[in-house]
Amino acid sequence: MIRSVWWAATIPGHEAPFDTAHLRVYYPAAPDGSDRERLSGVMAADPAGAPFPVAVIVSGVNVGQEAYRWLATRLAERGIVAVTYDWVGTLFGGLHGITPGVDLDAARPDGYGKRPTCPSLRPVLDALASMTGPVAGLLDLDRVALIGHSAGGTVALQSASFVPEVKAVATYGAHNMVATMLGWPAGTVLPAQADCPVLLVGGTNDGVINGSADRYGEDAAARRDPITRTFDEALPDRDGANALIRLAGANHFAIVDPVDHTAARAFLDQAPDGDPAAHRALLADLLAVFCRMHLSGDPASFTEWDKLTAHHGVASIQRR
Repeated sequence: MIRSVWWAATIPGHEAPFDTAHLRVYYPAAPDGSDRERLSGVMAADPAGAPFPVAVIVSGVNVGQEAYRWLATRLAERGIVAVTYDWVGTLFGGLHGITPGVDLDAARPDGYGKRPTCPSLRPVLDALASMTGPVAGLLDLDRVALIGHSAGGTVALQSASFVPEVKAVATYGAHNMVATMLGWPAGTVLPAQADCPVLLVGGTNDGVINGSADRYGEDAAARRDPITRTFDEALPDRDGANALIRLAGANHFAIVDPVDHTAARAFLDQAPDGDPAAHRALLADLLAVFCRMHLSGDPASFTEWDKLTAHHGVASIQRR
């Protein structure tokens, strides 16, 4: 059985009320039928898999954490405690919304590589270390994966090496091209700040990345896919541990369920080709097995990975 509990983290340097991230932590539970359980609704964690590796799901802009509950549950079923969080903070242009946080100065030419572009990662991990309740003392916070969607994936790629607990990064619908408005030349792909294996996953029907391409200053006729460029130019060779996978027919919001059409930019997306539930099932398997390979070193996960990458829903795979 998978259960969840809530926690909170203060984001330093931000003024109230926009200085708090609300966390939800999903874990394998062991119901005991006690009065405490019945009256509180809180179930004890199953200690059999402890200490648990942790995956922090870093959301896209204005995508609430409930949209990733399906994925967090699947990860927890695989023995990985999954963490989602909502931080309502400042967006571009003075607007406010759900954000992983982007330190724009850290993303400019004179700041990139000196500190993380995502200011929420350190506070979230520190908050997990201070948790009370059913998972207290059961989290292995030296074995952490970041799973980022869209902008959340970009800041994960740009920030992981500043968080030494991070041992794997996986992204969906994300790349490391950078906007010219930040002072970079047109078509710049920044090197990833990730000293660990990286999995880039994208859908063949992603309309949001295409709809945002003009911010990178390239001539439309000369554009190459930003995710492919990120794999080719932003990541080092890692003896095949880095991978780029395309999911056949999946769109930008394939990682989200349900899609909230009142927020974010789903209106830019293409329609999926095929069953979105099948896309999610394959994506969850890929992400969970990738995390298990690099957080736990489970030998069976490497065999499962080889089978998954041969799945008919994988349109292509590259390794380096």
